[in-house]
Amino acid sequence: MSEHGVKKVAVIGAGQMGGGIAQVAAVAGFETIVYDASADQVARCQATHEKLLARAVEKERMTQDEAHAALERITRVTDWKYLEGADIAIEAVVENEGVKREIFARLDETLTNGAILATNTSSISITAIGAATKTPERVIGMHFFYPVPVMKLVEVINGLATDKAVTDRVIGLSEAMGKVAVPANDRAGFVSNRVLMPMINEAFYAWMEGVAEPEHLDEIMKLGMNHPMGPLRLADFIGLDTCAHIMNVLADGLHSERYRPCPLLEQLVTAGRLGNKSGRGVYEY
Repeated sequence: MSEHGVKKVAVIGAGQMGGGIAQVAAVAGFETIVYDASADQVARCQATHEKLLARAVEKERMTQDEAHAALERITRVTDWKYLEGADIAIEAVVENEGVKREIFARLDETLTNGAILATNTSSISITAIGAATKTPERVIGMHFFYPVPVMKLVEVINGLATDKAVTDRVIGLSEAMGKVAVPANDRAGFVSNRVLMPMINEAFYAWMEGVAEPEHLDEIMKLGMNHPMGPLRLADFIGLDTCAHIMNVLADGLHSERYRPCPLLEQLVTAGRLGNKSGRGVYEY
């Protein structure tokens, strides 16, 4: 056991983010439990793990034995009791403060061994989530990026009460999982979404005001700023509803109306044009 002191990782939520975090933990050699209340979601998560690890073997990123060993390290469950004994719980459920606070209050009662309680939130206050527990000093943000197996960054966010030893352990754990951990402080949006989302929102304003067509806006940002994907295409990839939600979190958290989502962005969301996941957003898929 290295300085992070983690042998067993519990992941709450078996969706794209939770599944990705679990895969990375298992490949790095950690015993991993994935919990989701939905048996269907747990089954989808298993199928995704099998497919992605098989692809990694095909591309010679790992051997068949390594892929098999990683799969063997993952236990997928629908019963909360299996989380007991984990050294860290990483929550990756819907981006809703009320839901997260409920989960953390429950984790606080379940994991009484001093386990780290981490949230994969991309914008919600770590302090607010920690306040739902009796031990906010062990609550921390561990913000992974999609797709988790590919993206190197983990944004590590301290709440007001987070213990420095917890931060050090999470940085060590992130590195053991093959990631680069970069610290940030607990303000709405942290660094990643505080900078990214207003840029995406501004691209919607530029489109709404007729500055350029979406494909031209994206092309200028790709070729001129060396971005791998233009901001409007990226918004479709993230989900337009998610972008609008994060802009509202920024506006509320920073007490500034300048962060409100662009009216055109809101209109697309109202129309059900949410991006890749709905088949149409800024672009058609």
